[in-house]
Amino acid sequence: MDNASLKKRDLAVLWHPCSQMKDYERYPMTPIKRGEGVYLEDFDGNRYIDAVSSWWVNLFGHSNPIIANAMKEQVDKLEHVIFAGFTHEPAIDLAEQLVAMTPEGLDRVFYGENGSSAVEIALKMSLHYWQLAGKPEKTQFIALESGYHGETTGALAVSDLGLYKAPYKPLMFDVMTAPSPDCFYREEGESWHDYSLRQFEKMRELVEREHKKVAAIIVEPLVQCASGMRMYHPVYLSELRKLCDEFDVHLIADEIAVGFGRTGTLFACEQADISPDFMCVSKGLTAGFLPLSAMLTRESIFQAFYDDYEKLTAFLHSHSYTGYATGCAVAKATLDIFQSQPVIENNKVLAQHMAQATAHFADHPNIAEVRQTGMILAAEMVQDKKSRTPYNWKERRGMRVYEHALSQGALLRPLGNIVYFMPPYVITPEEIDKLADIAWQGIQLATKD
Repeated sequence: MDNASLKKRDLAVLWHPCSQMKDYERYPMTPIKRGEGVYLEDFDGNRYIDAVSSWWVNLFGHSNPIIANAMKEQVDKLEHVIFAGFTHEPAIDLAEQLVAMTPEGLDRVFYGENGSSAVEIALKMSLHYWQLAGKPEKTQFIALESGYHGETTGALAVSDLGLYKAPYKPLMFDVMTAPSPDCFYREEGESWHDYSLRQFEKMRELVEREHKKVAAIIVEPLVQCASGMRMYHPVYLSELRKLCDEFDVHLIADEIAVGFGRTGTLFACEQADISPDFMCVSKGLTAGFLPLSAMLTRESIFQAFYDDYEKLTAFLHSHSYTGYATGCAVAKATLDIFQSQPVIENNKVLAQHMAQATAHFADHPNIAEVRQTGMILAAEMVQDKKSRTPYNWKERRGMRVYEHALSQGALLRPLGNIVYFMPPYVITPEEIDKLADIAWQGIQLATKD
């Protein structure tokens, strides 16, 4: 078996996600045979540093033996069982651990199958809650400009990336959109803190005007990942929590991509010292081994649904794999690593090294900004640095970096013209240095006219 034969077989039968399939004529796919640590290996023996954690899911390296063993032990006992009317130890253990680890007040866990389903659960539960609370007029949601929350219809409705959303608009409900606190657009000399506060005032104006019909506000805390690793200051979240309390609106924190240590704390909300009303987690929850998500909420919200059967107040949302036993066992093994090893402390050292290794990127004439929050770092390529004029998107300069990186042994999948690092936490300083060198060379090539 080799790369060429697998590519041919693949293209005959498969349709890949987030892809224009004709692109594979220009940018051939890479068949992967195995993974170990931060490395992926193809069928021709080439190895690649997985700098993007395989779409942000991998925390502790490919084929991590601790997590793999937990998975093997669980499937020998119970792979899955219907979660209506039945329960099992892995689901209970994981829920107890999530309640203990997440911000205070998140006391109830509802399982889903992926990030999008966790968002759908939060949206439906918020809407349903207000009906039970005697405020059925609260049916609207507020989301942030450039936000992204998933691909299912409800999750996509509260997202704001036109390329993903526009063709399916007829399927979706209307959403109110507040300007993003994305600090890339701050004035020269303006701090992240001050810009985020300035943008928050626009959210306040919207909520003051519309709060009587608003069920919830949904945000990605600190980093809007899919729109280009757009980052903002925790003060925005602090003020948003106060605003939601003031006007009786739920706050939904989508920590799917930013949770479990990505931003420098276990959860991004911790940096603002807030507890949302709903928190969605997935991706790193199972460290890249299995699909699973969880939506956490408050006991008071749970109690609104808790009544006699005849009252018809039950939350009837379900998935075939709700409470997936094997996934729960894998997730618990993942969270155990956070408790047995100094992951967050080690990440701070790695994040600092990442900053040092890429510090010179900021001097490049075609890099408008190098931004970083914890273990997420992004460099934005532009046509003109002073005016921040972007390159024509049709030039696909980010893909030039991607091609170069693959040729040099690294997976650096861009977001448009934004090159970013979001590596597994087992990466070494030496591997970070290698990534930085490869990315720098790729940027040099990509910005050469």
